[in-house]
Amino acid sequence: MKCNASRISDGNIKKSLSCDDDCARLERNRKLALALNIDPETHKDDHIPYSSETLRYFQENVKWAQTQEREFRVFAADENEKRLRFKPMPSTQRAFLRSLSEDFGLDSESMDPEPHRHVAVFKTPRFVMAPMKTLAECLRIRVAAEAAKPIVAKDNRKSISSSNTPFNGFLLAHPRFGLTVDELRSDFALSLESTPGLTFDISFLPNEEIVLKAKPATPSTNISTSSVEASIRALKSSLAGTTASKHLAVSIQLCTLDASLNILRRELDDSMASGGWSKVAAKAAAPRQAPRQIGVGEKSVYTVLGSRLKDAKRKKEEEMSKAKVKAEQEPVVEDWEEEVRKEEEVERRDNDSSGGDAIREAEKSSGNAGEATDATAVDGNPPEEPATTTAPNPNTISENA
Repeated sequence: MKCNASRISDGNIKKSLSCDDDCARLERNRKLALALNIDPETHKDDHIPYSSETLRYFQENVKWAQTQEREFRVFAADENEKRLRFKPMPSTQRAFLRSLSEDFGLDSESMDPEPHRHVAVFKTPRFVMAPMKTLAECLRIRVAAEAAKPIVAKDNRKSISSSNTPFNGFLLAHPRFGLTVDELRSDFALSLESTPGLTFDISFLPNEEIVLKAKPATPSTNISTSSVEASIRALKSSLAGTTASKHLAVSIQLCTLDASLNILRRELDDSMASGGWSKVAAKAAAPRQAPRQIGVGEKSVYTVLGSRLKDAKRKKEEEMSKAKVKAEQEPVVEDWEEEVRKEEEVERRDNDSSGGDAIREAEKSSGNAGEATDATAVDGNPPEEPATTTAPNPNTISENA
C-alpha cells in the first residue's frame, strides 16, 4: 500500500486493514501454537491432497501452474461464482487443469474443437473447499519423503546385518515371580562352571525379562564371537533343564545383546523367519481319500432321482402326444353356432329322459305298495279294530222281567 503522505495529510500511515475471517483464523492458530509451544513450520502432516500427475506437471512448469492455482483458489472462495472458463491452450495444459479441478473437488469439461478448445470448470454439490496446502508445499513434502527413502533402506540393511550377529547370551521369558539374581546364580552355578573361559552378567530388563550376557572371564582372555556362540549353544540344554525343573521361567532362548543390553536378535525370531511357505510345505499334507466306487447292481441316489424325473417327463410327453392326435382326428366344424345348438339339444334330451325315468320309478314303487295292501285283505286278515262295550238298556230289562 502506498503511503500517499504529504504536507497536509498523513496519508495511509495511520490506517490499518480490517481483519476478515481468514485473518482471524490465522491469528487464532498463531496464539494456540504459541500457547502450546508448537512450531508451525515443523508441526505439519505429510498428507498430499494432490495427485502425482498434478505435482509432476507443477514441477515442470512452476510459474504457470502457480498462476492457474491462484485462479482456482479465487474461484473456490467466491460463493457466487459457479463456472470458471479458461482461455484456449495446448492439450498438456488442459490436462493439468482437469487434474487440478479433480483435486479441488470440481467438475471440468473440455469444450470447442481445436484451435479454440478450452476447459470450463463447474461447482457441484461434491465441492466443499479448496485444499489447505498449496502445490508448492506438497512438492516440498514429496521431495523430503523421497530424500528420506535411502536412509530407511540403510536402516533396513543394518537390521539385516544385525540378524547375522552371533549369539552372546541367554534370554529368560516370563520369569517366576520374586526371582532374584542371587537365586539364579546359585541355581545356574553348576552349569556355568562348565565354561571356565566365560563369565555371565545377569540383568533384569524393563519388560521383566532376564538376560545372561556372556563375556571373557578376564580382560586378558581373547575369545572370538563364534567361539562364544558355540560355547553357549553347548550350554543351553543344561540351563534349559535347570529352568524347567526348578520353574525359574517359562522358556529360555539364545539372544544377541549390545553394550546397552538391547536385544538385537532372538533365537525364536530366527526360527519364525525360517518358516513361511517352506515350513508349511515341509509338513505332511492332509491324507487324501480315494473316491468310493459304486458296486455292481448298486444305484446312486442321484441316479434314482434322475430316473424318476425322466419317467415323469416321458409320461407327460406321451399324454401331450395323445391329446394332439385326438385333436387332429376330430372333424373341423364349419358352422360352430349350429354345432353348439345341437350339443345343447342333446344335453336337454338327456336331462328330460333322466327326469322321466325318475317319475316312472316313483310310480312303480307306489304301485307295489298298493298291491301289497290288497293281498292282505284277500287272505282274511283285516286289520284288527279295538272292541267297544255297550251299556244295558233299563227298558229291555223290565220287559223281560
